[in-house]
Amino acid sequence: MPSVERVSRTDAGLASELRLAVMRLRRRLTTEHDPDNELSVASMSVLGALFRHGDLTVGDLAALERVRPPSMTRHVNALEVEGCVVRRPHESDGRVVMVHLTDEGRDRVVADRRRRTEWLACRLRDLTPEERDVLRAAAPLLQHLADTE
Repeated sequence: MPSVERVSRTDAGLASELRLAVMRLRRRLTTEHDPDNELSVASMSVLGALFRHGDLTVGDLAALERVRPPSMTRHVNALEVEGCVVRRPHESDGRVVMVHLTDEGRDRVVADRRRRTEWLACRLRDLTPEERDVLRAAAPLLQHLADTE
């Protein structure tokens, strides 16, 4: 069996290591969810998409979150009940319904992001300056990989 160091030198080995590390980090960040926030990770992801992109249709949200429109409709319905989103007619085409992030929804996104960022910032302080520099250089590359279709 090849050593871990040798495996990571191949593209497949690097892919395997990155996949595992990113999945574990995501899982760990997910556990830093605010215990007072009853919304699921999926619902928070929908709020995050609205926070980043502004008003969107249910279909656009479904495409961004890579789910089917009926599933997204259920998420939007639940978020509407929570007061996190409202539906509004499109500015120029009243037949189109847009999903809009409310102040309550925005507050939940900001609080959730703050909590997770604080957790990660604490972990980063345990690294050496050189290790943090490596992560600074890697962050845009990881984002590029995530954005690639």
